[in-house]
Amino acid sequence: MEEEGKQKPKKRNDKRNGKSKRKRKSKSRLSFLFAWDCFSPRRNNWGNRRMATLGVPDVVPSPAQDSQTLKKAFQGTSLSSSLVFSFWVLCLIRSKMGWGTDEKAIIKVLGRRNAGQRRKIKETYQQLYNESLIHALQSELSGDFGKAVILWTSDPPERDARLANEALKSRRKGINQVQVIVELACAYSPHHLVAVRQAYCSLFDCSLEEDIILYVDLPVRKILVGLVRSYRYDKEVVDSDVAEAEAAMLHEAIEAKQLDHDNVVLILGTRNIFQLKLTFECYKQNYGNHIDQPFHFKQNFQQDVESCGNGILESVLRVVIWCIDSPEKHFAEVIRASIVGLGTDEDSLTRAIVSRAEIDMVKIRGEYYEVNKTSLEDAVIGDTSGDYKAFLMTLLGATL
Repeated sequence: MEEEGKQKPKKRNDKRNGKSKRKRKSKSRLSFLFAWDCFSPRRNNWGNRRMATLGVPDVVPSPAQDSQTLKKAFQGTSLSSSLVFSFWVLCLIRSKMGWGTDEKAIIKVLGRRNAGQRRKIKETYQQLYNESLIHALQSELSGDFGKAVILWTSDPPERDARLANEALKSRRKGINQVQVIVELACAYSPHHLVAVRQAYCSLFDCSLEEDIILYVDLPVRKILVGLVRSYRYDKEVVDSDVAEAEAAMLHEAIEAKQLDHDNVVLILGTRNIFQLKLTFECYKQNYGNHIDQPFHFKQNFQQDVESCGNGILESVLRVVIWCIDSPEKHFAEVIRASIVGLGTDEDSLTRAIVSRAEIDMVKIRGEYYEVNKTSLEDAVIGDTSGDYKAFLMTLLGATL
């Protein structure tokens, strides 16, 4: 049942084209299912604070106080005045034994501030000490811990622009690299994507699209460019006739094994998220499971994509589908894949937690437990250590 007090998604009236409403009964059923999905707890809701694991204190120190705490953390604890060391010995101790930086203080401050608060801290730190906070962190921290803290402290658009650039310039262009671009285009708001594209131009003196064309081969290039060029409408407006027609187009492309067909790129790259959900529901009704098995269209559309092969293009489209319909499922899988087997993919683990801690990490945590029958926290603790582990656990809501 629909939640009371919620407004149904608007439907476009296509009377101007003289179209008749075919299959009224089934379309009514689709509309009901779609409306329920839009207002259910599973709905993709960017920036929902209730879905964030980040724990901000009830009483937050001023940006000046936080800046002073960070400055002291960088200076560390002083040694006994009775011990006289030459400058090079002090530097050696500082670099080798870690006496020069209070990492716990850094985690306590930056790990418990939201994006707006972190931005003010950076501005205040610059004003007080005539030094960039990011540069200070780069000089004081290293390894996976340092990278995670710097990504977290950076403005989200700049952070994601750098992640995209790093992925594109990687020598290996597997799904782990390419999915970074898909996430930006499909798992975030259209406003954030525009901000990332602007930041990319400022940082690297070229557009995101130019680097995709330069570093990614066809046919994946065609899909990625189509996704990042889009500015999706972000309101709840759907058209059932369009959904029916475009579900048929998707099916035709898959039947012909033309996953990079212009229609596929157009549909996945331009339609708003709510319209795509309805299109996928139409696809399921017309070409997959019975309508009485709702909200599992991926078992049909995704399986049809997989039937075309197991190459990079098929993998990219699977990520597109998941990021559009259920970002929490995608990021839960990114985390799982980063820690299974021998070794840990720290870059993927860091990206998933840092980028979603303020968005939907509660949902990701629930999805992770549902699929893997173990908690996300236990998985992170088992595969990380030291300050890196402490920082990730702080973003997941743990208390040091």
